[in-house]
Amino acid sequence: MNITLTVLQIVAPVFLLAGIGFTWVKIGLEYRIQFVTQLAMTLSLPCLIFVSLMQTEIDPVALGKLSVASVVTYGAVTLVMLAVVRIAHLNTRTYAAPLIFGNTGNLGLPLALFAFGDVGLSYAIIVFAIMALWSYTYGIWLVAGTGAFGKVLREPLVWSTVLGALFQWQGWQTPIFLTNALDLIGQMAIPMMLITLGVAVARLSAKGMLQAVTLSGIKLTLCTGIAWIVGRFFALDPVAFGVLVLQVATPVAVTSYLLAEKYGAQSDRVAGLVVASTLMSVAALPLILAFVL
Repeated sequence: MNITLTVLQIVAPVFLLAGIGFTWVKIGLEYRIQFVTQLAMTLSLPCLIFVSLMQTEIDPVALGKLSVASVVTYGAVTLVMLAVVRIAHLNTRTYAAPLIFGNTGNLGLPLALFAFGDVGLSYAIIVFAIMALWSYTYGIWLVAGTGAFGKVLREPLVWSTVLGALFQWQGWQTPIFLTNALDLIGQMAIPMMLITLGVAVARLSAKGMLQAVTLSGIKLTLCTGIAWIVGRFFALDPVAFGVLVLQVATPVAVTSYLLAEKYGAQSDRVAGLVVASTLMSVAALPLILAFVL
């Protein structure tokens, strides 16, 4: 009973805030998702990442081990999902990226924070950063068919991660007034991302839901299993292990739909995956969380 209550207390704020965004749209109120997303991804989230990494007291060796484990995990997930797409004779441009990349930002970061506290958030940021780097390069190439490596150098998320890691490694700290300002800006990120997630899901129209549910179940099972195996292989500490599994198990990211729409893939199919996998995560993530706590 205690573990059930603990899990509910962790996941309830996540889905409550997403529900606010969902309801906001359904009752006809305006929400400029492009502006809010840009604000979060270029300002608020980079501040959150930088301050969290700078102030973390996690052993650098532990962070390094999780980083390597994350790279191995996403490498394995990429190979397995490409095989699934090929075996099922699916369109690679449409299905590969959504099956590989999860919603580690909007959903994974808040879950890690609520489940494991500030230490869990610091770990989750490492996993998120590695996924984002892979997504902004190989992920865009999968959908667009063109190189996107130059985009990485223009991403505030990348530089905030690099600077945060450098400050943490050297033991540097920004002046208190600047740290407080950056911290305030960063605190906007998680609620904004969760509300925006609800808004985005409310605006999606899902087609081919049977296929979407099947692929979402395959993604959830394989991603969770791969992260679990890699986490045990690297003997991660309990918090790092739990964060890795949770992050990799997150549902299809809304950004996958936006990329499909932008580059001319079958965006309606990706929308179905977003809706199906997000709804599936309502039941699946609490169960996973109960096992890793």
